[in-house]
Amino acid sequence: MSGNHSDTDHLQKRVLLIVLALNFLLFVVLGLGGLFANSSALLANAVDNGSDAVVYLLSFLAVGRALIWKQRTARTSGIMLLVIAAAVLIDAIRRFVYGSEPGGWTMMTLAVVAAVINLSCLQLIRRQKSNDVNMRAAETFSFNDFASNGGILVAGGLVMGLKQSWPDLVVGMIVAAIALKGGVDILRSVSDEPERGPQAS
Repeated sequence: MSGNHSDTDHLQKRVLLIVLALNFLLFVVLGLGGLFANSSALLANAVDNGSDAVVYLLSFLAVGRALIWKQRTARTSGIMLLVIAAAVLIDAIRRFVYGSEPGGWTMMTLAVVAAVINLSCLQLIRRQKSNDVNMRAAETFSFNDFASNGGILVAGGLVMGLKQSWPDLVVGMIVAAIALKGGVDILRSVSDEPERGPQAS
């Protein structure tokens, strides 16, 4: 039994390490692309991926530890998503007030690249078929990111077709809404599980 737990923990750590590295890469690429394209949606997605990378690191450290440690890590993940949602909303409002000129082609290109990477992360996590609270949180993050990429792709096309910035701002707010829902779902998932003592899972 302990051998099975050890194998499962090792596999979860490897998957989390891979998705951690990929999300950090997206954080850098989307962040630079967002600054270059002056895109609220890309910057929102970059910050979201950056927070995901931090959460995956926490989840990586939680593998094999007591259930209460895992629950606290997942709770931290949910709170981080709520904070990110607030930050994205503030940035979108700032851009609406002061104006912006997002680059549609850059938005669409990076959205496609990010979608492929996030879909790969989602498939890696789902293959584990784990009920672990942190793996469920990781799946939520990857799905949210993939959905956000689709929104950025549409926004980039609208920015180019309409020659207006509002689609970029709208998608930035939608990304915030997705992050908000994801954070609430994770916190609800943690609260549904009874906290246990220091025994290992």
